[in-house]
Amino acid sequence: MSSTGYDNDELIFLDEEESDESETVYGRWNILVVDDDEEIHSVTRLALSDLMLNDKKLHFHHAYSGEQALKIMEQMGDRLAIVLLDVVMETDDAGLVVARKMREELGLMEPRIILRTGQPGYAPEESVIKEYDINDYKTKTELTRSKLVTTIIASLRSYQQILTINQSRDGLEKIIMSAANLLEEHSVKGFCEGIVTQISSLIGLDAGGVVCARAGAVLDREDNSVYVLGAAGEFAKYINENLDNLHDKRIVEAVNKCLKSKKHVFESDFSVLFLNSSGYEAAVFLKIKDEISPIHQKLLEVFLSSISVGYENVNLFHQLRNAAFRDWLTKLPNRNEFINMLDDIRMATDEGANVVALIDIKHFSDVNDGLGQDAGNHLLQAVAERVQDSFGDTVKMGRIGADVFGLIGCESVVNPQRINELFSFPFKAGDHTLPINITMGLCKLVDEETSGIDLLKQTNIALNRAKKDLNTNFGFYELEMEEKTTWRLGLIRQLRTDFSARKLELWYQPQVDLVTERVVGMEALLRWPTSEGFISPSVFVPLAEYSGLIIDIGAWVIEESCRRLNKLTQAGYDNVRMAVNISMPQFRDPDFVNMVIRIVTEYQIEPARLELEITESVVMDEPQIVIESLRELKAFGIKIAIDDFGTGFSSMSYLQQLPLDRLKVDRSFINEIKPNQSAFIAETIVTLGNRLGLQTIAEGIEKREQASYMLKLGCDEAQGFLYAKPMPYDNLIEFLDEQKSKG
Repeated sequence: MSSTGYDNDELIFLDEEESDESETVYGRWNILVVDDDEEIHSVTRLALSDLMLNDKKLHFHHAYSGEQALKIMEQMGDRLAIVLLDVVMETDDAGLVVARKMREELGLMEPRIILRTGQPGYAPEESVIKEYDINDYKTKTELTRSKLVTTIIASLRSYQQILTINQSRDGLEKIIMSAANLLEEHSVKGFCEGIVTQISSLIGLDAGGVVCARAGAVLDREDNSVYVLGAAGEFAKYINENLDNLHDKRIVEAVNKCLKSKKHVFESDFSVLFLNSSGYEAAVFLKIKDEISPIHQKLLEVFLSSISVGYENVNLFHQLRNAAFRDWLTKLPNRNEFINMLDDIRMATDEGANVVALIDIKHFSDVNDGLGQDAGNHLLQAVAERVQDSFGDTVKMGRIGADVFGLIGCESVVNPQRINELFSFPFKAGDHTLPINITMGLCKLVDEETSGIDLLKQTNIALNRAKKDLNTNFGFYELEMEEKTTWRLGLIRQLRTDFSARKLELWYQPQVDLVTERVVGMEALLRWPTSEGFISPSVFVPLAEYSGLIIDIGAWVIEESCRRLNKLTQAGYDNVRMAVNISMPQFRDPDFVNMVIRIVTEYQIEPARLELEITESVVMDEPQIVIESLRELKAFGIKIAIDDFGTGFSSMSYLQQLPLDRLKVDRSFINEIKPNQSAFIAETIVTLGNRLGLQTIAEGIEKREQASYMLKLGCDEAQGFLYAKPMPYDNLIEFLDEQKSKG
């Protein structure tokens, strides 16, 4: 082998390879000839010089040893189509070593291998041909031009098929992976950035480009201009801006052309891809140096059809997110998002915001009921607009409930004085100008460990406390508030549990005739025993009313009282009555009147022996409901008494409408009775009762002089420790038996 010829050939063919590098992928078939005989190289090149397949010529590369071949393979990779490989070169199996390293170490699986040898005895075994994916094996004497052409064409077709399969597989894998990644982005911005990145990766570009669409489809914008929804590279700073703000007018024109024509736009130095799915349209601008190849154009067509569906889904995700975290009316963050904002503020140690406020519009339902829901909606929008305009970016705002707004900001801004100033003049709500009053609950962010939802709960506790305060319209959260609330909720749970377990008891306090001191009745008093003693009714009865449990407890008290009355009748005490206290929630129960009548009938009790006691505050709460219910019960024969008379602010007109039988003089007026002094209020109540034809009963009688004084005033009956303390039913029977034996 001539070294001069070798050097010249090497230079010539390397020049040829480098001079047309841009065509090595698409315009030529790359053939590597590996042989230590220069004549074989020349003959091969000459025999195949005019061969073309699919409009592509052969482009030859030459190596004269196994080591040279491997270097060229490493440089060219899968751009090689065929390797014409000599078996025997520097060693007897040099070609087989090259084949093994090519497949195993370099990982080149697409190029086809044609083994050639001048020594038939060195033919590889069948296992070698299978293991190293060798297309053909020929002795050099067999390879006439016709046979060589036939072998090359067959191998090129095999290479083309493998390449097509691999490209399809890779393209499909990228499409699937891209679609999966993109659909994980539940925002338009994230999805559109993904589109740019994935498309650029698909065609081998650095990530750079923009995705544009008309804002009405995906953004909360009132206009229908074209906006940059997502971008990568140098265009990222334009996200969510109007397309016209881009510095490159060619991009603006190309995107508008794409959206208008609804077709892809392919130019020599850029491409604009059109997306469309279920009415959602977008244009993807990619800045590229070379024209996209036909293969990549086909892949992009498939890819775009996939991400068009993803684009539609992300828009749906965007709408769902708005529904989940945005108030539809005011466009403010809703309760869920407000909690997230609280979490963010809490974790941001350098954030100036340190106060949360909840603002409740008083009597907002009156606006809806009186002026219509449209006026109510306009009012809410006006409130949101005024607060935002006044505080600007210094305060974060959300709509927490129907008529409750939340604020987050620093104490110098979010405070009762500044907020009250905002609501000191009327709001324009449609055709109406409405002055409104508010109540505020505020909470300072002092504990970084407190979660957003707990901060909202604490602020709400302060708001509820402020609603009960008649002196001011705001309140700050204090730890004792939550502790008391927690205690109340725990007590309510325990009351519910103990009532279900029938642990509550009824005790009875006798009532006597002031003249004869004979027992004429008794009052049923509810008792709640616990392991630590009895819980006062003044504590647990309001909790039962608040929780609604009083409806069931009250029904049980009436039934138990009638059951005991029945027992007393059987024991010979058929001339005593039973007084039972009734609360306002019981009157609101539609079945209350029927329930009382049903129980009295079931236990065969004479209706006049059951007396229902109500307080003045119950009457004044909802007088019409109370009066109508009492009239029905009175018509049935049940007695009615007013308990704690004189302690409330009852109207005499309502008092005259009530079907009463008895007035109870409150113990606070009995305590005013002292020697040589008059008890004016007690005297007035007894006189009023006599004038109205009602019986009177004094409660809380503990001293003989109190009993004597009330007797002189003309009071009919009494109850108190002077006569008997409240007692269980068994003790009551003993007490009655003892009284009976005395006389």
